[in-house]
Amino acid sequence: MTRTSSSTVVALARGWRVLGWLLCPLLGAALLWGLKLAAGWVATLTWFPFQGPFELVASIPEPAATLGALGIGAVGGLVLAFLGELDLLSLELDATGVVLTRGGESQRFERAAVGAVFFDGGKLVLVGTAGDELARESSDLPKQRVRAAFEQHGFPWHADGDPYREDYRLWVEGTPELSDRANALLRARKEALTKDQGDEVKELRRELVKAGVFVREEKKRQYWRTSPG
Repeated sequence: MTRTSSSTVVALARGWRVLGWLLCPLLGAALLWGLKLAAGWVATLTWFPFQGPFELVASIPEPAATLGALGIGAVGGLVLAFLGELDLLSLELDATGVVLTRGGESQRFERAAVGAVFFDGGKLVLVGTAGDELARESSDLPKQRVRAAFEQHGFPWHADGDPYREDYRLWVEGTPELSDRANALLRARKEALTKDQGDEVKELRRELVKAGVFVREEKKRQYWRTSPG
């Protein structure tokens, strides 16, 4: 956690980020090199299915095979590190509001509009003064640092979690209290959760918020609520 004048920035420590950029290509190179070594052995097992790809890899002459495996693995690791960097959440807070940034995209919420801040499992949640959900973001940031930053700048931190938790109800197909559109969005979101389509899950949540429906999930089961009143 760092402070710039009257603001506080909470982000993953630079050392951990550098370590990720170093380790990912090393692990990628090691993995591909190990697979290259295994390919030669697997190619000798006549009973093993799908021999073609293993025989192809085993037929590549040295040192091209080793250099290629190390290079492709390292590049793959760098791509993974880049994607991980884009997925990191950072916060900047001051007495007037908070900015949530992920993947170069930022959202700002005025302090006066925030009625509750809390962690729901591994997600940081901001709820408005009228009970509407402003943000629900996955976070690997240290929870104590996040809490300290919000409390320092006077945000209403809820250590006990969601003050509206009891308002959530398990979603089942065709819930009569919800509109046809909301049920359709929840149906599509259920399928996206099943297939681990993270971007689609987030987009459908945003559409549900526009429809006045707030959703959370536990073990891929969806729970919903609407704004109080």
